[in-house]
Formats: sequence, structure tokens, C-alpha cells
Amino acid sequence: MKSVFEKEKKLIEALEKLKNLNPQNPSLTEEMENLKIQKNQLEIEKKDVENKYLLLKDDYAKLEEKIDQITENKHNENKREKEFSEKIDELNQETDTLLEEIDKWQM
Repeated sequence: MKSVFEKEKKLIEALEKLKNLNPQNPSLTEEMENLKIQKNQLEIEKKDVENKYLLLKDDYAKLEEKIDQITENKHNENKREKEFSEKIDELNQETDTLLEEIDKWQM
């Protein structure tokens, strides 16, 4: 972003020089034409940088959304794993209880 501000500053300086020039002088006319060319080039570069910035901003928003979704999915997965572990524990307890009952009946 720093270079955009530097280019904008140069553009403003170039415009100030254009305002102060006397268009009657032939050497100044050439200099004015060069300054106009530079101004146009700087404006093109500024638009290009602004477009790139907007694309990066959009990409950032998409990535942030994906990260949020991945985090939510991970949270849900952890929750399901915990529930699954609890079910396994319950089944293990029931199995132990059944084995104890079987042992009692066999005696």
C-alpha cells in the first residue's frame, strides 16, 4: 500500500507542476506532455493496485469463511467422538454387568 501512496503523491506533484507551467514555451510543452504521460501511467498503475487489493480482500474473506467452517466441522467431529466414547463406555459397563450376571447363574 505504501507504493500506492507514493505514486499518488508523485501524481499530485506532477499536477502541481502542470498548473505552474507556461504553455507558450515550446520546451515546456514537451515537458507537459511527458508529465501527462507519467500521470496517465500512474493512474493506470493505481487502478491496477486497487483491483489487486480488492481481489486479495475477497480472497481473505473466502479463506476466513473456510477457516470458520473447518473449525466448526472440527468442533462437531470432536463432539461426535466424545458421544461415541460415552456410548462405548456404556456398552462396556453393560457387558460387565451381564458377565457378572452370567457368572452368578453359573455358580
